Amino acid sequence: MVRDKVEEDERKHLDVNEHWHKMKKIMVETARHICAMSKGTCRHKETWWWNDEVAEAVREKTIKYRKWKTENSKEARMKYKKCRQSANRVISKPKEKKQKECASDMNDPEHQNEICQTAKQMVKERQGQTA
Repeated sequence: MVRDKVEEDERKHLDVNEHWHKMKKIMVETARHICAMSKGTCRHKETWWWNDEVAEAVREKTIKYRKWKTENSKEARMKYKKCRQSANRVISKPKEKKQKECASDMNDPEHQNEICQTAKQMVKERQGQTA
């Protein structure tokens, strides 16, 4: 498949840059056609504040959301809305607690090296991503 497209383009006389862009386009299109596309990597690989209480609140919120979408009633929407607000409150507590722990660790000389390592790691991970 790629070879056919490349041979077709080789008949045209292109400069090196144009030829490279054509080759890249052909390979990407062929890969998409054969392999399909994924949605990409998960945005948050590590959720350090997640616990059983948060998981239960999110699970319940998801159930209420699905019920609202299948029933399409005002009552189901209001139940979902209350559950969503409750879940947001449940999520905010451990998140805030963990953020305070991290902030207090910043003042501790023992943890300053860890902070620098984490920051470097985050920079490296983001360098590979494209917008």
